[in-house]
Amino acid sequence: MRKLPKTNDERLLVGIDTSDDAAIVLMSKEIALVQTLDFFTPVVDDPYVFGQIAAANSLSDVYAMGGTPLAAMNIVCFSKCLPKEVLEKILQGGSNKIEESGALLVGGHSIEDEEPKYGLSVTGTIHPDMVLSNNKAKIGDVLILTKPLGLGILNTAIKAGLTNDKQYEEAVHTMKTLNKYAIEAIRHLKISACTDITGFGLIGHAYEVAKGSKVSIALESSTLPLIEGAQEFASMGIIPAGMYSNKQYVESSVEYLSQIEQSIDDIMYDPQTSGGLLVAINREDAEEALRLLKELDKNPFALIGEVVPQKVKAISIK
Repeated sequence: MRKLPKTNDERLLVGIDTSDDAAIVLMSKEIALVQTLDFFTPVVDDPYVFGQIAAANSLSDVYAMGGTPLAAMNIVCFSKCLPKEVLEKILQGGSNKIEESGALLVGGHSIEDEEPKYGLSVTGTIHPDMVLSNNKAKIGDVLILTKPLGLGILNTAIKAGLTNDKQYEEAVHTMKTLNKYAIEAIRHLKISACTDITGFGLIGHAYEVAKGSKVSIALESSTLPLIEGAQEFASMGIIPAGMYSNKQYVESSVEYLSQIEQSIDDIMYDPQTSGGLLVAINREDAEEALRLLKELDKNPFALIGEVVPQKVKAISIK
C-alpha cells in the first residue's frame, strides 16, 4: 500500500500510517466509526469452533481501539467439495460471537475456493476523544498482556495431533474469548496505548507500539503468561513458519539484556490467533487493572514490561 496515493482527510483520525489495528473515521463531534476486516484458514477441525475463533479474532481489532462493535458482515471462501453443513456450522459459530459482542450480523459475501476461509468485516463506534491507538505509549507506563502467549505453537501442535485434551481446550478457550471483557473492565483507567497481539507476535506488535510512540519497550521474559504446553512444544521445534518470518523482520531492533531460553524467545515471536491486548497503562493504575482482570477470570494475564525512553533498539528483553 506504500505505492498507493496517501489519504489526507481531516475525517481520518487513524489510517494506515501507524499500522494500527483498525481505521477510525470521524462522523461527528460525538461519534467516530471503527472499521476493520480479517479472515483466515481453519486453525481447528471443528467448523463451529473455527467460526467462533475467526469471529473473535475479527472483532478484536475494534476492542483494541477502545471501540464497541456495531455491525459485522461475513467473508467466506468455501469449496463445493465440502458439505454445506460444514459452512453452516462455521457461520453459526461466527454468529454466536457476533451476538455475544452485541453487534448485528447484517450479511456478507462468499466465493468458491479450494480451501475454506472465514472472517468478518466489522464496523464499530467510539467517541473521538476515547480512541485508543498503538502510537501514544508514554514513558513510565507499564505493559499488561491480557491473554497468554503460544497460540501459534499450539495450533501447529493441534494440526499435528500432538496436544492432549487439556492443552487443546485451553488454546480454544483463549482464542474464542472476546477481548471485549478485558477492555470494558479497564478502559476507564489511564490507558495510553493499546494493540492486540495477532500475526506479528508479541515482539512485532510491541515494536509497532515503540516505533509509533517514539519510545522503547523493556520486556520481562520471566513474567510472560504462557499457554500450557507452549514452551514444551517450542523446545521440540513445533513452531509455525510465521515465527521465523516475524523474527527475521524485527530482530535487528531487539537487544537482549540477559540470556533467555530459546523456547521463550521463539514464543515471543510466535504469531497469535485471536491473541490478547497489549495495554500501556499509567503505573499508578496498574494494580487496579490487574485486580479487575483477575475478577474477570477469563484468561491468564500479566504485567510484562514497561515503556522507557527511546534507545537505539526499540525492544529490550531480560
